[in-house]
Amino acid sequence: MKTISVIVPCFNEEPIVEETNQRLVQVLSSIPDFDYEIIYINDGSKDKTLEVLWKMAKNNPKVKIISFSKNFGHENATFSGLNEVSGDCVVIIDADLQDPPELILDMITLWKSGYDVIYAIRKVREGETWLKKATSKLFYRFLRILSDTDIPLDTGDYRLIDKKVKDALVSLKEKNLFIRGLVSWVGFKQIGLEYHRSPRLKGETKYNFIKLTKLAIDSILAFSNKPLQLSLSFGLFFILASFLGITYILIGKINNPKVIVEGWASMMITILLLGGVQLLSIGILGEYIARIYSEVKGRPNYIIESKANFEQK
Repeated sequence: MKTISVIVPCFNEEPIVEETNQRLVQVLSSIPDFDYEIIYINDGSKDKTLEVLWKMAKNNPKVKIISFSKNFGHENATFSGLNEVSGDCVVIIDADLQDPPELILDMITLWKSGYDVIYAIRKVREGETWLKKATSKLFYRFLRILSDTDIPLDTGDYRLIDKKVKDALVSLKEKNLFIRGLVSWVGFKQIGLEYHRSPRLKGETKYNFIKLTKLAIDSILAFSNKPLQLSLSFGLFFILASFLGITYILIGKINNPKVIVEGWASMMITILLLGGVQLLSIGILGEYIARIYSEVKGRPNYIIESKANFEQK
C-alpha cells in the first residue's frame, strides 16, 4: 500500500486548523489503496494553535506534529516537513483552506499517470484586493524575465511532488529557501492543474507587505544573477554618457563659449543621478553578499522544540 504525506505549515491558525484537519482526513481517507500521514508544523505560533494540534495528534496517530522553538518562517517550516515525511508522494498545502484539499484527488490521478510534480495554478483568486492580485501577477512575470529557471506563473506552494523530487529537494543545502522555485529547478516531469482559490474562512493572512517583499527579494536573488548584470550595464551606460557629455562641452567651449553656461544645477543633477545608481548597485551587491554570509555561517534553518507521533530514531 502506498502512502501520501501532507505537509501543513501553521502560524497562528487556531481558528481554522481543526476544520482543515477534518477536511484533509476526509479526502485522504477516501483514496483507495492509500495510507496517509499529515504533518503539521507549528512555526512559533503565539495563539493556541499548538494546543489544538496536540489534541488532534492524540486523537489520530496519523496526524504528526513538529513544533519550532520560535518562528522561522513558512519556507523553513515546509522544508522541515520535507525532511520528515515518509510517503511515496508529498502534498504541500496551507492551513487556511483557501486551497481546497479536494484537489488532492485530481493530483493523485495525474501522479499515477506518470507526472512527478503537479502544481496548482490559481485561475480565480477570491477574497484578495486588486492591488495584491496585480502585484502578484507582476512579480511572477518579473521573476520569469530575470530568472534562468522556468517558474510557473500564478502558482503558490500548493502542489504534489513525487518521493524522488522530495529527495532531490532535501539534498540541497541552501539557507535562503524559495520552495516553489527549487521544485522547478530540480526538474522532473511537471504539469499544472488549475483551480478556484477561495477566500480565507477564518483568521488573518500571515503574509504582510514586509514578508511578501522579503520573499520576492529572496526568490529573485536565489534564481537570478541579472541584478548584478544590470548594475554593470548601468555603470557602462553612464560612463559612456559622461564621455559624450565631456565631448559635447569641449566642442561647445571651442566653437561658441557663450552657449555653454556654467551652473551648478546640471552638475548637481548628474551627481545625484550617478550617486543613486552607485548606491543601487552597492545595495544589490550587498544583498548577494549577505546571502553568502548566511550560507557561510552554517546555522540551521530551524530548531525543533518538540514532536508528536513520530517513530523514535
